[in-house]
Amino acid sequence: MGGEFRKMFEFRKPKPEKDKTDSKSKIMAFENQSLKKKKFTGVFGDVYGTMMLLPKEVELENKPTPSFDFRLPVPDFSRAFKDVMKTREAAEFLSGALAGAMTKAVLAPLETIRTRMVVGVGSKNISGSFLEVIEAQGWTGLWAGNAINMLRIIPTQAIELGTFECVKRTMTSAQEKWKRNDGPKVQFGPVSFNLSLSWISPVAVAGAAAGFVSTLACHPLEVLKDRLTVSPEAYPNLSIAISTVYKDGGIGAFYAGLSPTLIGMLPYSTCYYFMYETVKKSYCESKNKKSLSRPELLLIGAVSGLTASTISFPLEVARKRLMVGALHGKCPPNMVAALSEVIKEQGIMGLYRGWGASCLKVMPSSGITWMFYEAWKDILLVQRLPL
Repeated sequence: MGGEFRKMFEFRKPKPEKDKTDSKSKIMAFENQSLKKKKFTGVFGDVYGTMMLLPKEVELENKPTPSFDFRLPVPDFSRAFKDVMKTREAAEFLSGALAGAMTKAVLAPLETIRTRMVVGVGSKNISGSFLEVIEAQGWTGLWAGNAINMLRIIPTQAIELGTFECVKRTMTSAQEKWKRNDGPKVQFGPVSFNLSLSWISPVAVAGAAAGFVSTLACHPLEVLKDRLTVSPEAYPNLSIAISTVYKDGGIGAFYAGLSPTLIGMLPYSTCYYFMYETVKKSYCESKNKKSLSRPELLLIGAVSGLTASTISFPLEVARKRLMVGALHGKCPPNMVAALSEVIKEQGIMGLYRGWGASCLKVMPSSGITWMFYEAWKDILLVQRLPL
């Protein structure tokens, strides 16, 4: 009895520190092991370490990896294209391209004869040059360079006629606005001047702008067309012509004769469009008409082309000489030298050599172009836009 009582009140000694030290060391070893594993698991170390410290009773749910669907909105080009094609400018641009293509398809032989006579290749008369081409190359020779001619005339006519219509509308609108607001004023001390656009013809400015812009854009095609027409032996096709011209002078060779071309084009283009609009307006007023028939447009276009060609033809002769002079090893340094060379060799009449062939080409070309252009405008423009 006494022994049991002593056991109940006996002071219990604490457990030795060894057990506590062992438990601490086990915990530290476990954490160190977890940290080592975390170190070598890279990006997923945090996740792995957390999983190692979770009790066994708790399990992570296997959730599916979320998928991200990246979709970039694609612009509706078809709708934008349709909206652009409904504009007045697009209809005029397309009308010019179609008119130019249809005209050149019919008049390619006359263009070939005209180019040969202007640069002095072969016979000096139209019939002789015509027969020479047929004998040397057959009937297909009359369409020599026609592929590049078609590629040239489609963008040229589209840009030229589109620019003409756009600039004409802009200039006319500016004139009307300045008339209402009295225009800007320039003052020098007590003296003031009113600047007015009333003395400027919108048609003449539009014609000059049309010729300038189309020439800058399509001059390389004109160079290739002349090479194919004048020297078919050296330039049998378009690809060879492009590579040969590039090897001879690089990109600059495609713009050979650009300055004289612009000098010759500006008076021709200005006169051409001014004559057409002036004659057309006068004829409509005299006949009390709002619109003209197709034959009337054909005739007015032919007269406009004849007048413009006659005025600017000497510059055209000099331009052609500069452009193809390198083929014969005698290229004049500038337009004045080219004109002097022509006068020295052939006299004053040499400046109009090939004028007859040019008129045979320019008159029907101008008339047919305006006839087709106005017809396509009626189809593409008038039926869709209120006038």
